[in-house]
Amino acid sequence: MSVSKERKSALFLLAVLAIIAGVTVFIALTLRVDPVEESLKSSPVINTLWVFTDDDGSALATNVLVFYPPSRKAVAFDILGNTGAIFSSLGRVDRIDAVYKEKGIDMYRAEIEKLIGKKIPFTIEISLKNLEFFADYFGGLNVFVPFPVDETDEDGHRYLLPSGAVLLDGDKISSFLTYRNVSDASEFEDRKEAVFVSLLSALRDNRDIIFSGNSFSIYEKRIKSNIEGDDLYKLMQNITDIDIEQYSLQTITGSLRNVDGKTLLFPYYDGQLIKDIMNQTVSSLVTGDSAGQNRVYVLVIQNGTTEQGLARNTSFLMQSVGYEVLETANADRNNYERTEIINHIGNAEAAKMLGSFIHCTNIIDEEVLPETEDAGSAAKADFTIILGKDFDGRFVKGNGANAAAE
Repeated sequence: MSVSKERKSALFLLAVLAIIAGVTVFIALTLRVDPVEESLKSSPVINTLWVFTDDDGSALATNVLVFYPPSRKAVAFDILGNTGAIFSSLGRVDRIDAVYKEKGIDMYRAEIEKLIGKKIPFTIEISLKNLEFFADYFGGLNVFVPFPVDETDEDGHRYLLPSGAVLLDGDKISSFLTYRNVSDASEFEDRKEAVFVSLLSALRDNRDIIFSGNSFSIYEKRIKSNIEGDDLYKLMQNITDIDIEQYSLQTITGSLRNVDGKTLLFPYYDGQLIKDIMNQTVSSLVTGDSAGQNRVYVLVIQNGTTEQGLARNTSFLMQSVGYEVLETANADRNNYERTEIINHIGNAEAAKMLGSFIHCTNIIDEEVLPETEDAGSAAKADFTIILGKDFDGRFVKGNGANAAAE
């Protein structure tokens, strides 16, 4: 029996609609932007903002994780909650974590981007409850507890923690992360970083399980991110590939000041230091230049100018990026036009890296002599920096130091 004219028209119309739908899907898939790939086009590293939050929705710990996929190396920047500045999002001077509490993750990310001078395409938020879930799901998180804890806070909550290298379940990891020893604030910061590293390590160790079958959905719903689905899947694939053995940590250094009853940490050199450290770190990750990463180099810093406090202030800068400063002093004269780096150990790569950081190309290679008991401080150092008039003053101005010597 022949098909009616109307039915033929209907079938033809359905066929046309199917073709249009197919072409639309094809175009959508073709034009779809992969955010991880797009990020890697503009920067060789993947920057991700990680925030652990407490039950009140405040930021417990914040890290900017910088990952270079080809080498699997990563560096985390610990963004201390009491970092102070005039935050445009708040319209006042305050702690940086107040931005997160009052304005949310997007504005928080924007303020941190200003602080470090880099874009952060991705955000990951993990609540304390979900962190406990991860700890239990992975069979515990490995941390080091320096001393046993048996304390009860003013709300009646008891904290019990064993000492040593221990595997903590969800409830214990929560106590470890939130317990505060009022006499040692730095120890609290160390614990926050220990939890972050332990979580990264657990994610790496369980990588095969996380990405097998449909397992990722279990983890995805425990992570709050600005991307989802396949995009988050790909981001986490990259992050769980980090070589923890090549992981390092940087933190903000600055001076403490009391503002409106709050003790705030104002970054050195009007915030320029953290930007320069960030630039140096990214450069080291990308170039594979590990000259300054596998050992601590020892410096003598001498002031070859008439500017008081220059050597002393510069020593703060160099210590902040991992160098050891053996001595600061005045140079043999105060009219050096150009800054000099004297290479005492014959390591051209390390000298070049040091010069790159302080913008000095005037490197002098000294004959390498055996160290003796009577050797002066310069002979015991790896490098001597003699600061000249050309030294980039942005590193040392504005920190409020008024040293009378060197």
